Amino acid sequence: MKPLAIEIQNLRKTFGDHTVLHGINLSVHAGTVFALLGPNGAGKTTLIHILSTLVAPDEGTARVAGFDVAAERNEVKRSITLTGQFAAVDDVLTGEENLRMICRLSGLSAADSRIRTAELLKHFELMEAARKRVKTYSGGMRRRLDLAISLAVSRPVMFLDEPTTGLDTRSRRALWDIILQLKEQGITIFLTTQYLEEADQLADTIAVISGGRIVATGSAGELKSRVGGEVIELRNADNEIIRKVPTDGSILDISRTLHELSSTLPGETRVSINRPNMDDVFLAMTGGTEVAPA
Repeated sequence: MKPLAIEIQNLRKTFGDHTVLHGINLSVHAGTVFALLGPNGAGKTTLIHILSTLVAPDEGTARVAGFDVAAERNEVKRSITLTGQFAAVDDVLTGEENLRMICRLSGLSAADSRIRTAELLKHFELMEAARKRVKTYSGGMRRRLDLAISLAVSRPVMFLDEPTTGLDTRSRRALWDIILQLKEQGITIFLTTQYLEEADQLADTIAVISGGRIVATGSAGELKSRVGGEVIELRNADNEIIRKVPTDGSILDISRTLHELSSTLPGETRVSINRPNMDDVFLAMTGGTEVAPA
């Protein structure tokens, strides 16, 4: 089994009268992609900020790359990269100039900075735009540049806070490919996301956070199995989902469920039986539908 890159025990954080994190316990194995999935305000960004030493926890412990985030902050900083929700790039500079600046600030010589910049521009498919000002970049290009800057110096753990927010489908999938390539290089990726498909496609392990508490942890397959064997999906005349109900998939259970529901639903209601997906997992674990964990 791979060693742990991140270890979190009973982590708590309160801002004023509002408790954001209620005793978080998590572990992330090295060289894997870990997705923290949850709605706005669930505590995702606060947890990332604690793990990257930007915010101190009130209680509990957290270790990143073997170092305590409170007692060994400098060692943690030297072991991680962090990409926030908004691209941290200079619009006035070109993509190439942004990268060279960060390489120099990271301690590389002028010659090594040129070499590393060229490598990153090629890897993130930014060669053609290298000498254009960043203010002319599309959202996807800016995000790729932001990731490239995060990798100016290779470090074992990378935090990505909602890395594809606001991107179109093509740009989002291009970034997925890059994240999987980083995993192949042995980098541990800890990402937060609201995109259910993103967690499904990328993560070896997913944790669902709701109201500052971890309500479920496992692989995508394991979490889907907790929702139930099948889901009865009910749609109205406009083909909008109005209700979801778990079922074991047997004729007896499906018949019983539909009989119980028939008196409360309009006659034009359409019924389909589907296997649970990450939408069902998310809504079930965060209390968003009639579906409940099995």
